[in-house]
Amino acid sequence: MAQAVSVAELGLPQLELLKGQLEQEVEFLSSSLAQLKVVQTKFVEAKECLNVLHKGNEGKDLLVPLTSSMYVPGKLQDVRTVLVDVGTGYYVEKSAEDARAFFKRKIEFLTRQMEKIQPALQEKHAMKQAVLEMLAQKLQALTAAPAGAKA
Repeated sequence: MAQAVSVAELGLPQLELLKGQLEQEVEFLSSSLAQLKVVQTKFVEAKECLNVLHKGNEGKDLLVPLTSSMYVPGKLQDVRTVLVDVGTGYYVEKSAEDARAFFKRKIEFLTRQMEKIQPALQEKHAMKQAVLEMLAQKLQALTAAPAGAKA
């Protein structure tokens, strides 16, 4: 079982190692949080796009994206069903309401995951700050010690 050690008991090399490890963990958690946010935003946008699928828009002209900067003209023929990307290249035909429920579940799941990561990120950041403060104190004590010995 791991034993807790106060950062005040660690020497400069151990504090430097701990600082590096905490910086990596903070970077990893921050990156994970950002990636989850990007995916969540895509699901929110997809859910909002379903709002244009109603009888009044059936048969209307629209632009169909081929790439992010190239489109072809098209007509909206079926406002009742959509193809939903469910991951790893698989698409499932769903009713607009089922697709809306699917995106709602995905958004809620991602929100819960982000809520789990946020406290861990804050804790690691606080630990990193404590290590940085202790490093500064120890370095200041080292630089002050020779000056005091000369006097």
